[in-house]
Amino acid sequence: MDDKIKFELEFVIQSSPQLLYTYLSTPSGLSEWFADNVNSRGEMFSFIWDGSEEEAKLLKRKSDEFVKFAWVENDDNSFFEMKIIVDEITKDVSLFITDFAEEDEVDEAKMLWTNQVTDLKQVLGSK
Repeated sequence: MDDKIKFELEFVIQSSPQLLYTYLSTPSGLSEWFADNVNSRGEMFSFIWDGSEEEAKLLKRKSDEFVKFAWVENDDNSFFEMKIIVDEITKDVSLFITDFAEEDEVDEAKMLWTNQVTDLKQVLGSK
């Protein structure tokens, strides 16, 4: 098994942490920007894109702060996490993405996240 490379991205989002969290943690919120459709049964989430379905397990979450998922098909310790950080001084809200990808797919994965977050910003009415 190839070791995946961990990468992190940060996006400034003009939104309240509470509103942003609903788009990161609920099937209806995730369906607005992350996948064509999202269903959940307890801690198991089904993400559907163009007819293909991927299962992820919700590993951990903290209200208005972060969600952490792991793809069921991955047999390594990789995960993807979406964390909301609020700057104490400026009150700017940032979305930190942590994910893993094969070495030759890191740039593509970063581009995919950037596109997804652009969709999220449009849904939120953020710039």
